[in-house]
Parts: sequence; C-alpha cells; structure tokens
Amino acid sequence: MDQKLKPPSPTHLFGTDEAGRDIYSRVIIGTRLSFQIGLIIVFLAMGIGVPLGIIAGFWGGWVNESIMRVTDIFLSIPGLLLALAIVGALGPGIKNAMIALSLVWWPGYVRLVQGKTLSLREESFVEVAKSIGASRMRVIFSHILPNCTSSIIVKASMDMGMAILFAANLGFIGVGAQPPEPEWGAMISAGRNYLMDHWWMATFPGLAILITVLGFNLLGDGLRDVLDPQSRG
Repeated sequence: MDQKLKPPSPTHLFGTDEAGRDIYSRVIIGTRLSFQIGLIIVFLAMGIGVPLGIIAGFWGGWVNESIMRVTDIFLSIPGLLLALAIVGALGPGIKNAMIALSLVWWPGYVRLVQGKTLSLREESFVEVAKSIGASRMRVIFSHILPNCTSSIIVKASMDMGMAILFAANLGFIGVGAQPPEPEWGAMISAGRNYLMDHWWMATFPGLAILITVLGFNLLGDGLRDVLDPQSRG
C-alpha cells in the first residue's frame, strides 16, 4: 500500500493504482484477457451465424424466411442494450458477458453468409455440381462455404476489435469482468474516481483499447483489400 497512486516513473512505467498495483503489468495481462474475450465471442458468434446463414440462403423458402425474421428481430435491438439485458438475467461476470455478446453478434454473420450463399447457389459451378448428383452437404462444404471464407475472415477480424470494446463497456458498467481481474474496462471504471488527480489510472487502459480496436479495424481493411480486390476504390 505504500506504493499506491504513484505517477508514471522508470520503476512503474504507467504508475500504480489505488491498491499499489503496477498498471503497466495489469494492462499487459489485460491484453491477454481481452484477446481471449474477443476470440471466444467471435468464434461463438460464427458458430451460430455461419451455419444458419448457409441454411437460410441454400434452402430458401420458408426456412430462409423463418431464420431471417428471427435475425431481423435481434438486429432491431441495440446490441449493447440486449447484452445488458442478457447479463442482467444471467448475472455479472466475464463468462456471462461473453455469452451475452455472442448472442448479440451472430445475426451479422447470418446476414453476411445468407447474402453470399444466395448469390453463389446460382453460379454455374454449383449447378454443375448438382447436375452430376452431388449431395446438398457436398455442395455446401465443397463449393458454398469455401467461397464465403474470405468475407467471414474479414468480418471476424474487424469484429474482434468491436467485441473487445463491447466487453470493455460491460466491464466499465460493472456487469462484465469483476475486480480484481485486470480487464481494461473495469480498470477505467476504477480509475474514473481518481481521474482529476491521478489521470494515469484510466488513461493507459483507455489507450490500450483505442490502439487495439484501431489495429483490428486496419487489419480488417487490409484483409479485405487482399482477399476481395473488387472492393477497392
């Protein structure tokens, strides 16, 4: 406790917090936690959204209508508000926050994959595969899904940053990561009470969020240019 609220120095590069903990170390450990959160949210959302999008686009008819209407309902509700409602029902905590954000994120993948599948199922190579007796599952896994992969990768890379930002929002509000977990949003929440005199407590976790979200957005733009050259200009 004799090291609490120390300003940035060679000993503590980002200063210390109200409990004397080194903020630099907590930001670094928080990076690992935030990346884990982002990966889990994105993979869970992809696991729900990609199969539903392919089923809706490939089967069409009432199956497509049913899936897309449910998707529209989820898309009509603000994501953070829905996540707060789900976390409120499940209880605060990082695991429940990841579940809530995954349930918020999947509709975007349904929309993306359904649109791609609708256009791909009319392509000549799909018609040829059907004409020679290929099963639906073979057509999906051999022709539809591989041609959706580049779009899914681009969206996932850009969603990583936004998932980390949303998780930080929940941590800041107090329903996400709980103290003493070194999560960036929770660190900013703790630092806001000391912002006027001890600015470093909230500033450095905030900069970590800024750099991470910006980095993933730039990565997504770069991947889009590489994987989908037609989108340039």
